[in-house]
Amino acid sequence: MNGWCGSSSVCRFADACLRGIAQVMLQNNPLTGALFLAAIVWASFAADAWRLAFAAILAVVVATLTAQWLRFDSTEIESGLHGYNATLVGLTLATFLAPGALLWCYVVFGAVITVIVTRGTFNVLKPRGLPALTAPFVLIAWLMLLASYGFAGLSGTSLPSGAVVGAYQAYHTEPLDILGFAQGVFKSISQVFLKSDGIAALLLIAGLLVSSPAATAFAVGGAILSVATTHLLGAESDLITGGLLGFSPVLTAITLGTVSYRPSFRVAAYAALATAFTVVVQAAMNVAFTPFAIPALTAPFVLVSWLFLLPRLSLDETNAPSTSGNER
Repeated sequence: MNGWCGSSSVCRFADACLRGIAQVMLQNNPLTGALFLAAIVWASFAADAWRLAFAAILAVVVATLTAQWLRFDSTEIESGLHGYNATLVGLTLATFLAPGALLWCYVVFGAVITVIVTRGTFNVLKPRGLPALTAPFVLIAWLMLLASYGFAGLSGTSLPSGAVVGAYQAYHTEPLDILGFAQGVFKSISQVFLKSDGIAALLLIAGLLVSSPAATAFAVGGAILSVATTHLLGAESDLITGGLLGFSPVLTAITLGTVSYRPSFRVAAYAALATAFTVVVQAAMNVAFTPFAIPALTAPFVLVSWLFLLPRLSLDETNAPSTSGNER
């Protein structure tokens, strides 16, 4: 594919966009991005919500064009580093806000702003040895979702309800059978792209396998560990089987298990510890954001990954280079 792209600007642009989608799960591979896009399209079709797929595509295209217009580093653009946060912003806005002409303006605006914030985040964190991860996405999505409460033209029809936080009530907790456990594992993976679909999860796993068998193993292992941990701690069953407590742990497992360190037994143990802690942080942030009526998104993944990278441990002979080869 690289050979074809060398002589075609359109092909190079499409390659960068696909890599941007792949970078959501920290992969730098256009075929992976194509399979991830297929997962988004399928899940949108299955849910009869085509606008979600269109929002993802629109956001990554606008973000890549914006990065080119701003003359950002070509290597970053070609690696998809200015597309993944925008992809998630597009998906999030289309998921939580009501459809309409203004929504598409909002998606385009969000994609443009996210590119600028992503570059700024790279600049701030690189001297400290920390990756940006999905921090720009989280910040912009939070601000834009919160702002929707102040605009009559935007309505958050799918946003969580705000409420005063009280003592936990076990609305629906019951033993998970094998089917429920498997459902939670697969949907923990698909929820990385805000999808609750088993076939989409299989497409995402296939995309990971094309790029990195190790990342596939850590993603599935992280999903299994998150479902087991949430069930052990007595989380609400519908949240577990819906994958709503597992998507951030999946990303944590991939990041610490395959991107920041070379896979090994010690690295796997360290990543498992971080993954389990991400479950706790996910629950904590879900509670913390209840009064604001906005989702925690991937903030638990970002926070825990930073906390576990700050010690700069030598878990192997040499730290593995990032799969993107840069600040990602």
